[in-house]
Amino acid sequence: MKELLRTNDPTIIAFATALLGGEGIDCFAMDVNMSVLEGSIGILPRRLLVREEDLTRAQRVMTDNGIVL
Repeated sequence: MKELLRTNDPTIIAFATALLGGEGIDCFAMDVNMSVLEGSIGILPRRLLVREEDLTRAQRVMTDNGIVL
């Protein structure tokens, strides 16, 4: 798995996950439960991972839809 995206904004993670799912690219969101440790203030970024063979295609999907990597 390779990191595709790192952000503090949960809406970007949700949007990116929906875009990738629409393209048939599997992804996995990491660090989504870190808010328990940080006190829900949103300082720790969440990461979105994709398979290594899907990384280039996933990056293209992100840039085509205005998500800056």
